[in-house]
Amino acid sequence: MLMIRTIRQSDYSNVSDLIRSTFSKTSNGYRNEAELVDRIREDPTYNKRLEVVAENNNQIIGYGLLSEIQVISSESSATGLCLAPLTVDQAFQKTGVGTAIVNELKTRAIRLGYKFISVMGWPDYYPRFGYEKASKFGIKAPFPVPDDVYMIKALVKGGLDGVKGTVKYLSAFDE
Repeated sequence: MLMIRTIRQSDYSNVSDLIRSTFSKTSNGYRNEAELVDRIREDPTYNKRLEVVAENNNQIIGYGLLSEIQVISSESSATGLCLAPLTVDQAFQKTGVGTAIVNELKTRAIRLGYKFISVMGWPDYYPRFGYEKASKFGIKAPFPVPDDVYMIKALVKGGLDGVKGTVKYLSAFDE
């Protein structure tokens, strides 16, 4: 039976292995996502409630993490979240595990008062959750990225009102 729960420190090694394994098998390859997760956990804004695992019969088969971002312009600054990384063991892909993780993280983000989540990912996957091109809202990445893979979603009505500018990630993403 599938269960989505908050990560425990005892899960860290298994999660790192899952991230390395699944990302290594993608067209983009492994790009130190497990090490990124380690650095995010060291950031003062890290919130354990926004890091979850998907378990099936006591085996970790999926993982997702939300971390804070700022959207900054000359007129304003707004705090939201980014979803990175999200991964599901290949044997369990296309079975609803990723959907369950995304939905659980969204619920937790709303409970904690966040108004939006950004993601850089598959343009044929994330729109089903309500993600739209960030450029539609005047929001851009701090690096070159194809327009259709950089997306954002309001979590509440008006969650993106007045939000525009360039995304600033945690320093963990700089390394």
